[in-house]
Formats: sequence, structure tokens, C-alpha cells
Amino acid sequence: MANITLGGNPIETTGSLPSVGSKSPDFKLTATDLSTKSMSDFEGNRLVLNIFPSVDTGTCAQSVRTFNEKASELPETKVLCISKDLPFALARFCGAEGLDNVESLSDFKTGSFGDDYGLTFKTGPLTPLLSRCIVVVDKDGTVLHTEQVAEIADEPNYEAALEVLK
Repeated sequence: MANITLGGNPIETTGSLPSVGSKSPDFKLTATDLSTKSMSDFEGNRLVLNIFPSVDTGTCAQSVRTFNEKASELPETKVLCISKDLPFALARFCGAEGLDNVESLSDFKTGSFGDDYGLTFKTGPLTPLLSRCIVVVDKDGTVLHTEQVAEIADEPNYEAALEVLK
């Protein structure tokens, strides 16, 4: 389990992120059109999994905007923005912001993504949302980079995540 903070207060997650070099766990997440997406839907692409508690917070919204901007520069790369927000909220946000270089997916139905990736909040006021993490996966499904953001209110290290794809 990861030990992170929210406003300096300790919070635990249900596990640990997949290790670099391991296979990324498969997933079933809900897209904004309510279809189900899994790893196989993104076959042949490198993936940046931008995972966060809720798009309705400033830091989470900024991470979606930043990855949307940087995603257009990366060939054969898809950025998946993943939270437990309802698909309608994710679609509303991206539509209002004009963000079309990211794909929003929700873990609201089962929470299995958060459990399989070890990043669901186990304690604290945001339980059972997803903690702020980045997981970068190559075309073969191998994890290239992970980051569990230590303070939930902080942004991830975008450059470190994108550097492994250059």
C-alpha cells in the first residue's frame, strides 16, 4: 500500500502500482459513450494512464489539459484520463474545454481498475476514489514508468512520464 497525503494528512491506498517492467493489468472501464473499453481496444498504441480523484478539482482538471496539449506531439500514443467520475461529467468537462487528444474513462461501475492497479484510497475523506497516479505502458503492455503523486493536491511530473516515450 502507498502512503500519500492530502493537505499533509496521511492517506493509504489499497496496494501498490504495477512495477516497471511488469505487464500492465487489463481493465474494463466505461467510456463517455457508455461503452466498455479494455486494454485490447488500444492495441498498437503506447498508453499514458492519467489517473486522478475527480475532474471537478483544479489539479485533476489541469492534468487533463496538460496531457491533452502534450499528447498531440506523441506518435502512436493515447492518453487515457481515468477517474471514478461519471462518464457524463468527463464528457461535459472535455467538451467544454475542447479537449480532443485524450480519452476519458470511468471506473465508477466496479472499482476493479483501482483495485487491480492498487491505487484506490483506503483511508481518508476521498475513500473510495482513485489516487493521483501516472502509469506509462508500451505497445506490448509493459509498464515503462509509474508515479504515485505523494501529495494528492500536487500535479504529476509530466516530463518524467513523457520522457520514457521519446
